[in-house]
Amino acid sequence: MSGKTEETKAVGTEMNGGSLSPPSPAERSRLTKCFTTGSDNLRKGNYDYAVELFGSCVAGDPGSAIYLQGFLEALSKKYSGKKKGGLASLLSAGSRGSLKRLLAGGKTREAIKTGLAILKKNPFDTACILTLAETCGSVNCLDTQGLFLRQALDVAPKDIVVNRHCANYKERLGEYDQAISCWQRLVGTKSVREEAEREIARLSVEKTREKLESRGLSSKEDSGVDPLEQLQKKLAASPTDSETAFELADLLEREASIEEAEKVLVNILAASGNDLKVREHLEDRQIRWAKRKVMLAEKQVQTTDSKGNRETLDRLRTALVKQEIDIFAARVERYPDNVAWKFELAIRLKTAGSPAEAIKYFQQVQIDSRRRGAVALELGECFQKIKQYPLAMRNYQTAVESLGDREIELRKRALYRAGVLAAAMKDRDAALKFLSNVAEIDFAYRDVAQRLEKLNAEDA
Repeated sequence: MSGKTEETKAVGTEMNGGSLSPPSPAERSRLTKCFTTGSDNLRKGNYDYAVELFGSCVAGDPGSAIYLQGFLEALSKKYSGKKKGGLASLLSAGSRGSLKRLLAGGKTREAIKTGLAILKKNPFDTACILTLAETCGSVNCLDTQGLFLRQALDVAPKDIVVNRHCANYKERLGEYDQAISCWQRLVGTKSVREEAEREIARLSVEKTREKLESRGLSSKEDSGVDPLEQLQKKLAASPTDSETAFELADLLEREASIEEAEKVLVNILAASGNDLKVREHLEDRQIRWAKRKVMLAEKQVQTTDSKGNRETLDRLRTALVKQEIDIFAARVERYPDNVAWKFELAIRLKTAGSPAEAIKYFQQVQIDSRRRGAVALELGECFQKIKQYPLAMRNYQTAVESLGDREIELRKRALYRAGVLAAAMKDRDAALKFLSNVAEIDFAYRDVAQRLEKLNAEDA
């Protein structure tokens, strides 16, 4: 089997383009409490219980990198010093077959639960880890897919299949240095030396062609001491120093990798007892990192507009919206009176194709008079999506009345939506009025000219 074929199997049934529905607010609250209890038990050394709690969190929200980090850390501590393979490896063979059948049948959640159960007994099972990475990739959980691949690499750093999968994943994210590193680990393996050298050369060309910024090497201070080493020692001496952790994460992000930066922040979050400031700092960075991946994918599509690149961009955009939903939902729960977070959450729910749930939050934001027009427009589009046309029209009318010249783009959109809906509802006069108002502002807006021409032709 060729390397490319094997890579595609792990990164993704990504081509399936499916997704998992986000946890409900009640389920998300339960998972947050479960994670907090798991973190407490991990600090106390109750590794078995921590593994079970974190495993429940991952099964409930497979896209959460924080939950998976906790699960993998608990496994690492539980099995510290124990040898790989042995009886556990033999016993998990049958379960791996069941895992693959579940994945082939599209039973994603069941597959993830089965895979987690295998890892609880044998965290060194790379075949299971790679299959879990494939499962996460198939439903656009790209962050957890990457974490599983990182875990497989930690378990088997010289494994040919593992490095192929990791290289393909990193290449798809535009992280060429990391992809090259995977192939460099295989250069010394005779059976794949030629392939590895060829892939390193190809990726180097891609990296240059994309003109991605080189991270370069760490600069030494005048004292000759490496700043990275300084910060690592400082944090080791004071493990709860969040400001040092933030600074170290900045440096690692620039000069090493996002994964290493994220690991520092996850560790300081656990050390701080799930401090809110640290958690929100990590959340903000995770959103920024996800947006960067989308930006790089957009550049890749602009450079090479292929089906594979477009599918990668779609997956990354879906993953970003899901991540934002999880984070904004948690903030809404923390700050129930903050309408700004409710508005952001509602926008993402609407984007993710959950208009009914978005309506609930948009309606709570209506108390903010400054957002009255924008919220009414969003509500109109949501109601139209669920075929509640009279409610949609009333909200469009409210939006038109509330949006002024300072919000001209929103006003044009509200008038256009109202005009199109009125035409669909066979209210020709209203359609002409709304669309004519758009034309007075911007005659070239969308297909307003053609729609007006069609409406006027009906009267002729």
